[in-house]
Amino acid sequence: MTSSRNKALTIFVWLVRLALGGIFIFAAWSKLKDPYLLFAMAIDNYKVLPQWAVLAVARTLPWFELLLGLVLLTGRLPRISSAAASALLLLFFGLMVRVYAKGETIDCGCFGPGEAISPATLARDGSLLAGALVLTGLSFRRRRPKSRYVPSPIPDGAATDQAHF
Repeated sequence: MTSSRNKALTIFVWLVRLALGGIFIFAAWSKLKDPYLLFAMAIDNYKVLPQWAVLAVARTLPWFELLLGLVLLTGRLPRISSAAASALLLLFFGLMVRVYAKGETIDCGCFGPGEAISPATLARDGSLLAGALVLTGLSFRRRRPKSRYVPSPIPDGAATDQAHF
């Protein structure tokens, strides 16, 4: 029973990791195929960064998303990659909720231009965030250390007998 539970959990982690990795790669590609100024305009609509930071984020974020997606797909650095995905998605989701709560209608910038923030985009990004948080929690759970006991080649009684000589 335990091994089937571990197998199911392993498959779940693998699927979530592949889904998040693929989505980050697609998001990066959709931004990199267009001029970075289009993405900069989407970032600027959130009204949280100065102009110089908007341009810096527009130039670097898609490359970070691409790298993060590749690392998630390979399964390397699971704690770092899942925590980075969670932090990034938490930031994105928080900004989207803030804008939606204010009643503003702007592009989310998630997959390039042309997608307004709506209940559907909030549900999608909220689901991605939930998956990333679960992945992060599972990657940081403690595993039982393997037994480090190495039996002594000398029987217990023999070791104490030698101590008396």
